[in-house]
Amino acid sequence: MIHRLQLAAEGTFAHAARLVRAHPKQLSLAIAALLLGGAGATYAVATLAPDAADLPVRTIVEDIQPLPQLSQFDAVQTQAMRLYRSDATRSSDTAESLLKRLGVYDPQAAAFIRADTVVQQTLMGRAGRNVTVEASETNTLLKLSARWSPEDDGMFKRLTVVKTASGFHSKLDSLPMTASSRLASGTIHTSLFAATDDARIPDTVAVQLAEIFAGDIDFHRALRKGDRFAVTYETLEGDGEPMRAGRVLSAEFVNAGKSFQAMWFQEPLASGSAAASTASHTLTKGGYYTLAGESLRRAFLASPVEFSRVTSGFKMRFHPILNTWRAHLGVDYAAPIGTPVRSVGDGVVEFAGTQNGFGNVVMVKHRNNNVTVYAHLSRINVHTGQSVSQSQNVGAVGQTGWATGPHLHFEFRVNGAHKDPLTIAKQSESVPVTASARTAFNQAAAQVRTQLAAAATMQLGSAQ
Repeated sequence: MIHRLQLAAEGTFAHAARLVRAHPKQLSLAIAALLLGGAGATYAVATLAPDAADLPVRTIVEDIQPLPQLSQFDAVQTQAMRLYRSDATRSSDTAESLLKRLGVYDPQAAAFIRADTVVQQTLMGRAGRNVTVEASETNTLLKLSARWSPEDDGMFKRLTVVKTASGFHSKLDSLPMTASSRLASGTIHTSLFAATDDARIPDTVAVQLAEIFAGDIDFHRALRKGDRFAVTYETLEGDGEPMRAGRVLSAEFVNAGKSFQAMWFQEPLASGSAAASTASHTLTKGGYYTLAGESLRRAFLASPVEFSRVTSGFKMRFHPILNTWRAHLGVDYAAPIGTPVRSVGDGVVEFAGTQNGFGNVVMVKHRNNNVTVYAHLSRINVHTGQSVSQSQNVGAVGQTGWATGPHLHFEFRVNGAHKDPLTIAKQSESVPVTASARTAFNQAAAQVRTQLAAAATMQLGSAQ
């Protein structure tokens, strides 16, 4: 049709041109009449054109090849449907219950899981391991994969069960995790753990946060409503999936209006040292420092129990068993029986056994004739003469000896004289960054200041 209209138009224009050349005067009169006469003149001009029915018509036929294409329906039909589901294992799982929870109904797959030694040893009966399945459109198993991190060594395990033409096969791999950092912040309303839960911070990070500032903040008595914190910590991933929280990289805690800041730092080994020539890495064992370069690892921790409340301080009190007023020469920490008790500093076990009203007791001798006492223990985990390091477990909270309830009685003696344990940690010395590492430390500290400033801004914005 388009070709016909084009040919007709070309013929019309050619015929009109011949009329103009043959009748110039008549055409001029016709145009004048058009301007003066309106519709009538229009008809007069129109009648000068030839009748369209009299114009020659030619028919052109061409073959048009359609473009090759596959319909959407056919494309979908050629693709097999895959279903993906994820869940965590439970200690009570059987092969059938695990697959059913994942939406898989496959007796052959269940039989393989029951019989395969690798799957039974690494997956079944173990809770909390992330499992992902790939199933067919008929809910039969095509692939199962599970990931977990059994040790804090930077590696994770990956178990895969794959269906092949010859049946199911399992494989266990050990692969390195990748680390990324996460910035979070929170405000204390009731407790540290409640605040970190609100901020979706893992408990392991909360414990690290308390340990980092244990020498400056008494988390049993000194926390105030409105205290705030910011923390940057590692998130360790395997195959792009979060596996566990890693080390705290930097942190700030504002307690009663006073700001405490910390960062993780490892000093580079000297290039000419013997250790540097034999070590597989170039960093020493690290620690936490203030942003000014002072070590936060003091000689003594503020508390021998991570989280508990002080029920009796270093003061005069009415003894609940002797029914008389007398000096309380230590601090009592209320905690459930079995709560771990740690040494507040490096030292050697001077005594480990049973002693009068102390019940089961451990005494650790530190340098400068300092001795710490851990009494009423339910069990003792060290022996006399054993060297212990700061934070090492020495026993568990109990109710042995003269005790009206489960608690830890803790004493600090300097040259035989009793001192208030709650003041010792703050008075103990710290070690600064060495002069050779100062330049590297200052560069790292500048980055930490930027991170903590961003965290403070984020927290202020969320509070408003």
